[in-house]
Amino acid sequence: MARWSFTHHPASVNETYLEHMATAASFGWRMLTASLACFLHALLPFAFEKTGSTAIRELHDRMVANRIRHAPPAAEAQRAG
Repeated sequence: MARWSFTHHPASVNETYLEHMATAASFGWRMLTASLACFLHALLPFAFEKTGSTAIRELHDRMVANRIRHAPPAAEAQRAG
C-alpha cells in the first residue's frame, strides 16, 4: 500500500517519484512567492500588480507543456487524430 501511495500518482503523469517531487516543489515555491506578492499587493495596491496572475499563467503553461511532453505515445497519436 505504501509503495503504491508514493508511486501511483507520479506514474499517472509519467514521472518518477523524484521527478514529481522536484516539479511539485518548484510549483509550490512559485505559488508561495506569488502568494506573498499578492498579500503585499493587498496592502500596497501599486506593488506587484501583475505578479499573481503572471505566476498562475506561467504555472498553467508549464503544467500543460509538461503533460504534453510526458504523454504516453498512444495519447499523442490520439490527440493528433
